[in-house]
Amino acid sequence: MELLMIMIVLVAILCLLLGTGLFGAPWIPSSRGIVRKMLSMAGVKPEDVVYDLGSGDGRIMITAASEFHARSVGIEINPLWVFWTRLIVTILGLMDQAKVVWGNFFREDLSKANIVTLYLLQDTNDRLKSKLERELKPGTCVVSHVFTFTGWDPVKVDTESKIYVYTMKNQNQKELFP
Repeated sequence: MELLMIMIVLVAILCLLLGTGLFGAPWIPSSRGIVRKMLSMAGVKPEDVVYDLGSGDGRIMITAASEFHARSVGIEINPLWVFWTRLIVTILGLMDQAKVVWGNFFREDLSKANIVTLYLLQDTNDRLKSKLERELKPGTCVVSHVFTFTGWDPVKVDTESKIYVYTMKNQNQKELFP
């Protein structure tokens, strides 16, 4: 047990120290309160499939599974965070509900999601927008913390917490977002 704790601490330190430098994207986690608010604003239910893009330490996907009883998938490019998240998911006994994929979310299929969460940079949101429009089904909820999607009108906003909720519309409609 002591060896396991030492390994967990070492992995956590490596993730924090190496993650940003190796992969060029900052890891700035949303607080647990913000995570709960994002998932609540999205209306997460047990039948939902929540995807977290750039899942970091897995806090959004783990909260979606453990507190909202939804299935969740994290997509993370940093292998150290993937290892960490898989370890926590295993310790919490959430293997049937939560999984993390080691990969680049620009290359992963997002079509199975009916809720997508993210806390990325504005430039990344802007580059991701067309992929979301192509792959997500009508009615899919996209929840972003801090940064918006240029040209999309959110259906819900919490200005104090900087949470923006969008709903994908039918591709045949003239406007994707009213």
